[in-house]
Amino acid sequence: MTLLTLVRHGETDWNAARRIQGSTDIPLNDTGRGQARDAAARLRDTIDPGAPLIVVSSDLSRARETAAIMAAELGVEVSGHYPELRERNYGEAEGLDTNEFFERWGDWHAAEVPGAEPWADLRTRAIAGLRLVARDVRRTTAPAAASAICVSHGALIRELIRHATAGELPLPGTKLPNGSAYRVLLEKERLRLLSYDDALA
Repeated sequence: MTLLTLVRHGETDWNAARRIQGSTDIPLNDTGRGQARDAAARLRDTIDPGAPLIVVSSDLSRARETAAIMAAELGVEVSGHYPELRERNYGEAEGLDTNEFFERWGDWHAAEVPGAEPWADLRTRAIAGLRLVARDVRRTTAPAAASAICVSHGALIRELIRHATAGELPLPGTKLPNGSAYRVLLEKERLRLLSYDDALA
C-alpha cells in the first residue's frame, strides 16, 4: 500500500482567463505560487513527521514549480517528474476559452474534440503513473512506510477520483481548485479515495 496526496498545480494566467491548457506548457503566475505555499502549509499538519516524505510532479512546468515550492516549504527535495502525470491533451481545444469550447463541441465530458486524448486512455495513463510513483517511493524508502505528494493536473486528478469511486465522484459541476489536495491509497488491485474535502460544489 502507498499513501498518495494528489495536488492540483497552482494557477496560471490561462487558468485565470479560463483558457484550456492541456499539454500546453504554461507557467505559474504569482497567485499560483501563493497557492503552492498554502497547499504545503495545509498538508504539513497531516504529514507524519517521522515518516519519509516524497514529492513528485508531472513534467509540465506549472506542476514542476508547484512541487518545487511545496517541497521547499516542507523541507525536502523534489524526487522526480513523470510524463505519465501530465494533463490530458485537449487537441484542437487547447488555447480556447471555455465558452468557445462549449460553442464548438458542447458538453465537456461528452465532447469529441479532434486530436484530444480519449478519457479511457487518460485513466490508463494516470493509473500507470501512480503505480510508477509508488514503485519508486518503495524503492527509495523501504522498509519505512512513506507518503508521497504528487502534483498533477485537474483532468487527470478527476479521472483518478472517478476510478477510485466507480464514477460516483466528482459530482457534476464540482470544481477541483488550483492547489487543492486529495488523499488516495494505492493498493495492489485498487485505488481508494481517502479525502475529498478540497473539491468545491
